[in-house]
Amino acid sequence: MLRIHLLNKQLEEFEEVEDPLMRKIRYLDKLIDELAKGKSMDKILMKINIVGTTASGKTTFGKTLAEVIDAPFIEMDKVFWGPNWQEPPDIEFFKNLETALVPPSWVLDGNYSRTTPIKWKDVDTVVWLDYGFCRTLYQSITRAVSRAYRKTELWPNTGNYETFRRMFSSDSIVLWCLRKYTSNRIKYKSIIGDPKYSHINFVHLRSPNQARKYIETFTNQAG
Repeated sequence: MLRIHLLNKQLEEFEEVEDPLMRKIRYLDKLIDELAKGKSMDKILMKINIVGTTASGKTTFGKTLAEVIDAPFIEMDKVFWGPNWQEPPDIEFFKNLETALVPPSWVLDGNYSRTTPIKWKDVDTVVWLDYGFCRTLYQSITRAVSRAYRKTELWPNTGNYETFRRMFSSDSIVLWCLRKYTSNRIKYKSIIGDPKYSHINFVHLRSPNQARKYIETFTNQAG
């Protein structure tokens, strides 16, 4: 049975433990419990990173996959951005990311190339959402407009909102999509063929239909 039977509220429980060593000890305790139930290690520990251009649907896909395999979902943007769009120094960002990746299994949404040595240190699978340019651009525009119109706070208690002013600024998510779409495709195509990452299982999904079928493989095996 492929579903990972970690407790549904494990992430909330362990977020209350601030000391990294204690967090690791408590996760190991949970791991021992799962092994004692006769589950194999590869069915308990899954570490998956969802990557792709802005607005490709990484967060939606990642949340769905995390729910199916019963693993914590981690959004890198939430780890990175401080209140009022403050950017932390890398040393702080890296520390926060390392803390977030303490669980024995997780689904991580985000690129942030400079964090590759951290997030891919123990990763099992990297899923690349590589949808067409027109679809991705359309999603970036509709998402930005929707968030600005609804005044949606992106992450609780941060005061970070998409605004129409921001949408037409140098920080525009739409502009970022235009700038990074091609370079991201070149980058990930190169990475997939790099022997340095031969230990990683790369999954290249070119359409929402392929993404849905990929998640269904977990659903069917867990059922």
